[in-house]
Amino acid sequence: MTASADNFVEFKNVWLAYNDELLAQNHFAVEDINLQVKQGEFIAIVGPSGCGKSTFMKLTTGLRKPSRGEILVDGQAVNGPLKISGMAFQASSLLPWRTTLDNVLLPLEIVEPYRSNFKAKKAEYEARAIQLLQTVGLGGYERKFPWQLSGGMQQRASICRALIHEPKMLLLDEPFGALDAFTREELWCTLRDLWTEQKFNVILVTHDLRESVFLADTVYVMSKSPGRFVVKRNIDLPRPRDLEVTYTPEFTDIVHELRGHIGAIRKTTAVIEP
Repeated sequence: MTASADNFVEFKNVWLAYNDELLAQNHFAVEDINLQVKQGEFIAIVGPSGCGKSTFMKLTTGLRKPSRGEILVDGQAVNGPLKISGMAFQASSLLPWRTTLDNVLLPLEIVEPYRSNFKAKKAEYEARAIQLLQTVGLGGYERKFPWQLSGGMQQRASICRALIHEPKMLLLDEPFGALDAFTREELWCTLRDLWTEQKFNVILVTHDLRESVFLADTVYVMSKSPGRFVVKRNIDLPRPRDLEVTYTPEFTDIVHELRGHIGAIRKTTAVIEP
């Protein structure tokens, strides 16, 4: 399998069974995944609970190897955990005994080539982390501990930690799901601004259809388990997008369209064609 120069992520006929016994029974968690994500593209994946969204993330990062098919990221076959990606989850998972700054620096302590240079370049790395924290509105909180931060602040710090090693791809698994609506929308704008400035690839898994439409270039809908992509919806709303767009008929129509697809999936196992 060869990669297209325009594509950063490619899935070709990817199937995953979680163990050999399930594979022998043809019992798959995800099946027949075909996907091409362009350089710098922001995609979102939505679907009913248990459809395989998080499994797809594990495949993309190399935490799971496909039972069938091939995956390429940045032109290379994925055969193990990727170093060029950053991840953030619904729980911020900040280490409570480390300050905000030290939590953000953690990837640089464990990921090469930064790890080998960490002591020699610590001041440089700290300056980078402080700048990143300032970018997301956490200037002045560098020496605070996680328990001294609100949930939204913790999630901002978690995103900084995911980006500190300048990954080419950011994977987000329900990153704002535990936050109140106002804080969630603030962080949509924070993520929008970071992505607009740096143009890394983003794969966002979310249950929030408004979130997917506001942030993504393309939204994919997954079927019930075994998960497969059954709808691809290009979001043709102009950028840059402000929160005001979420109140427009164009935005609402797309959200209702996606909700209709997911509602249909809940009622039937039939595949909905793109």
